[in-house]
Amino acid sequence: MPCRQQGICKTEQEGTGMKLMFIGADHEVTGSCHYLEACGKRILVDYGMEQGVNVFENVELPVQESLIDYVLLTHAHIDHSGMLPALYAKGFRGRIYATEATADLCGIMLRDCAHIQQQEAEWKNRKAKRSAHVESMEPVYTMEDADGAIRALVPCAYGRKVELCEGIEIRFTDIGHLLGSASIEVWLKEGNTEKKIVFSGDIGNLDQPLICDPAYTEAADYVVMESTYGNRLHSETRPDYVNELAGIIQETFDKGGNVVIPSFAVGRTQELLYFLRQIKADNLIKGHPDFPVYVDSPLAVDATEIFNRNIESCFDEEAMELVHQGINPISFPGLKRSITSDESKMINFDSEPKVIISASGMCEAGRIRHHLKHNLWRPECTILFVGYQAVGTLGRAIVEGAEHVKLFGEPVTIRAQIKTLVGMSGHADKNGLIAWIEGFKEKPRRVFIVHGEDSVCKEFAECLKVEYGHHTYAPYSGTEFDLATDRLLFEASPVPVKKKIFIVSDIYNRLVAAGKRLMAVIEKNHGGTNKELAKFADQINSLCDKYDR
Repeated sequence: MPCRQQGICKTEQEGTGMKLMFIGADHEVTGSCHYLEACGKRILVDYGMEQGVNVFENVELPVQESLIDYVLLTHAHIDHSGMLPALYAKGFRGRIYATEATADLCGIMLRDCAHIQQQEAEWKNRKAKRSAHVESMEPVYTMEDADGAIRALVPCAYGRKVELCEGIEIRFTDIGHLLGSASIEVWLKEGNTEKKIVFSGDIGNLDQPLICDPAYTEAADYVVMESTYGNRLHSETRPDYVNELAGIIQETFDKGGNVVIPSFAVGRTQELLYFLRQIKADNLIKGHPDFPVYVDSPLAVDATEIFNRNIESCFDEEAMELVHQGINPISFPGLKRSITSDESKMINFDSEPKVIISASGMCEAGRIRHHLKHNLWRPECTILFVGYQAVGTLGRAIVEGAEHVKLFGEPVTIRAQIKTLVGMSGHADKNGLIAWIEGFKEKPRRVFIVHGEDSVCKEFAECLKVEYGHHTYAPYSGTEFDLATDRLLFEASPVPVKKKIFIVSDIYNRLVAAGKRLMAVIEKNHGGTNKELAKFADQINSLCDKYDR
């Protein structure tokens, strides 16, 4: 029986063309990506950036980027969308289907990601010039690549079937994780074979502010399901975030300190504004009237505007009640928006106690690192974490009790109070995940468990199998499955990650990517008229003559 590197070949039969391959976020939490092949089309579901420390290597895409026809995007978070510009840089010119709100958010998030990468590359390259031991680097992609990916976005409404091509239809369903987030139903029909596969995306927590609870899906042959919190439970009672946050602010302000909140610019920041509006409306902070709240993130400011534009399609009943009363749920007196770098710098020169909300949420980049440098060493201040901190990130180190951290090449002693709003999560817990998969009227043929740490994927898959009777499987990156015949084509083994640097935006590599795209275009023109093909060949030869030195 033939074997492949890093795994076991389960069958010599290659199937009918309905193939699912697992690329990223397999036994890991970031870098989500799945590859689907059907009806002669090649489709990616998400193409996310890996963040923090990753344990296992992701396999490469099975085809050139220029041969991908469509991308289906579950939501705008960078660990699901962040590599789309790199896809464009390497020749992708297809369409990216997403909900209307996700398309809006990607319009700002991908540009912001490109900007941060270019800044990081510039800083490291300046450092490289001063040291013989530091290699220069290129950003993963440029602003032009981000703009190219954004132009490829096709906004879709919730609940409406969309035909991608003959034999393939899709539908987005609100999954309650982030504004615009969705699970995606995919109907495939090839000859007499019909299959339906559902990608859960990130399943949302219940009773989150602003956005709706996750909606269930009734039927599927196959389900690809996340398991981020598949081994833990949130509090049985909904935490009182408003009073808990008010208590932290009151205690810190009374000592003369600042409350610094590393926050994801999209989603978590808007939830915090929702709580802070209520704190101010109920006058819960005594002795500090009209205290200032700074949102120091251009991305967060832009994202808040997008939240306001998507009120009717995405907000839940509680938020809509405020809207109908003429109250903006995420705005209030004393809210200050910092856009320019000069405005950001001035925040720490003001001695008045304040709340500073800044990105990034895991403290890996962006303006939050400046605020940490100015506030971490002050015992009167509080650093408040309000979201998941991935292994290997600065945020995780601080939460786990580090006494010193390095910021901008300088050591900083941690004397501030370090606190966490426990249970504040955009992800469903174990019970929420079980409720979603149990919402199917009939059990799917198989449930593939992804998007969780290694032990969590295994544990949750076993739980669904033993306790709920589901046919589960937790694939490693590189695993291939034939949807038409219900057969595992290739079972990948885990491969420990090696340190790697992406360099797709340097000039020569962009030229190589253009050459690969040219080959893809040639392939797509197979069967064209002799006249058109001859003209195409002459144009290529003319270009080659010009540069063939």
